[in-house]
Amino acid sequence: METPDGLPLPQRKRAMFAIGLAVTMSVLDGAIANVALPTIARNLHAAPADSVWVVNAYQLVIAVLLLPLASLGEIVGYRRIYRAGLVIFTLASLACALSPSLPALTLARVVQGAGAAGILSINSALVRFIYPGRLLGRGIGILAFVVAVSAAIGPTVAAGVLSVASWPWLFAINVPAGVATLVAARALPRTPHAARRFDLQSALLNAFFFGLLILAVDSIGHSERALYSGLAFAGAAVSGAALVARQLKQTSPLLPVDLLRIPLFALSIATSVCSFTAQMLAYVALPFYFQTVLGRTDVATGLLMTPWPVAAAMTAPIAGRLADHYPAGILGLAGLLIFGAGLALLALLPDGPGDANVIWRMALCGAGFGLFQSPNNRAILGSAPRERSGAASGMLGTARLVGQTTGAALVALMFGLFSAHASLSALWVAAGVSLLAAAVSATRLVQTRGAEG
Repeated sequence: METPDGLPLPQRKRAMFAIGLAVTMSVLDGAIANVALPTIARNLHAAPADSVWVVNAYQLVIAVLLLPLASLGEIVGYRRIYRAGLVIFTLASLACALSPSLPALTLARVVQGAGAAGILSINSALVRFIYPGRLLGRGIGILAFVVAVSAAIGPTVAAGVLSVASWPWLFAINVPAGVATLVAARALPRTPHAARRFDLQSALLNAFFFGLLILAVDSIGHSERALYSGLAFAGAAVSGAALVARQLKQTSPLLPVDLLRIPLFALSIATSVCSFTAQMLAYVALPFYFQTVLGRTDVATGLLMTPWPVAAAMTAPIAGRLADHYPAGILGLAGLLIFGAGLALLALLPDGPGDANVIWRMALCGAGFGLFQSPNNRAILGSAPRERSGAASGMLGTARLVGQTTGAALVALMFGLFSAHASLSALWVAAGVSLLAAAVSATRLVQTRGAEG
């Protein structure tokens, strides 16, 4: 039942359909909760500041469980982790819909985040077993397309549901979708099992490291007390050092330091962290820029944000096909230069620009990011040994979350430092970070030529 080099075409389509449904649900749930927060806080008689944990708890649990579940997937099989994640996510969605209070909803979101981590930790690894190696970029491009579309339609779906039903239905709709996805998941491939035990101690150290690191970075952005931030960073440093020391002694570590010794893998991960930092810097700053600097309304801001994910969704499948024929270093360099140019052009908008002037710049950002992402993800997966696909998939997701958390914290920090010009400053910093990512991407070309020589 194991697949040496991809699934036959009919089963391949069914398997990708199952992955697409599950990824859509997990990404949508991260987006729709943001839109629904004011309604949830009002209906549950909770303070707005407390309601933020409905979003934070979900994201934090995903961050700390990505690598442990990816490692567990290598041991027990990716298909088993994926299906378990689906079951947990579906049941937790029902618990969210039935939650009578904010603490109950937050707890349900913690469990839902664990289910989403099971889906997101190894979806890319499964794609590597679904598609033959020569078509891996095509599969990664389809996955990137699904993520981009899901992120783009999240606010629209949330607004549509809330216009005809109460907030619990935002979570209740996952139940029939989850059942349908479980049926479709029968087409997923069976993958080899690694002959080792799950390292619980490393998993706990990983949870402490990434959990405290994300809380520490977030606390700086929200101007928490220096003692709180210092303790969080100290805890992250101690647990991180202990984690790395433990991983260096293992042949297949949970934190894949073995893969980071592969230059192409390490450079691609670094490119991913930098690019997602730039993306989140821009994503968080742009709504403030459109409203406070350009004077657009809430509705107009939502519409002006749309060209970015739409362009990324259109570009990602094309970039995936190109990635099967051209080096990730070239495609990543081109995409990130286009992305950085789009950000700089947004920052250079004249006073009183028309919508068309904003739209084509936003589309340029999305197209550049879409051109970079699929080839970069393919490089991360393709440079790792096939039996370590789970670890590579977990690192891919972890790099994205670390970059996005850093970007969001930097925007919050800029609002504290440059309140009057914070959004504009964030765009310039995002453009600079995207150029840094382009430089790291270009380094892959030098490394590849050196390896060939």
